[in-house]
Amino acid sequence: MAMTTNQVRNDGLLRFALKLDGVASGGLGVLALLIDAPLGLPRGLVIGLGAFLVVYGIGVFLLGTKPIRPLVGVVVLGNFLWVVDSFLTAFAGWFEVTPLGVAVVVAQAVAVAGFIALQVLGLRRSA
Repeated sequence: MAMTTNQVRNDGLLRFALKLDGVASGGLGVLALLIDAPLGLPRGLVIGLGAFLVVYGIGVFLLGTKPIRPLVGVVVLGNFLWVVDSFLTAFAGWFEVTPLGVAVVVAQAVAVAGFIALQVLGLRRSA
C-alpha cells in the first residue's frame, strides 16, 4: 500500500508522543470530572475542560496509531496554545487561583510542553 505525502514514516517516537499525550490528556480530563479540588477555578469551567480533554485525548491517541502530518501540526499548535493559556490562567489574575491550582495548572502546562518537544522531534525524525 502506497503512502500519501501526508502520512508519516519512521514514526515510532511520534506515535509514542501522541499516544502519551492522548492518555495523559484523557486521564487529566477524567480527574477533572471526578475530583472537585480547591483550584480556584469555576467548577463549570473545570467540568467543560475535563469533558473536552477526554474527547481530545481519545482523538490524539487514535492519531498516534496512524499519524497524519497536518493533523499532528494541529495538535502541536493546540498544545502550544494550551501551554500559553495555562500560564495566563495561573498568573494573569483572570481567576482567584489557589496555590494548589497554580501548581496543578503549571505542572500540566510543563507536561504539555514536553509533549510538544517530543512531537516536534518525532516529526523531524520522520521527515
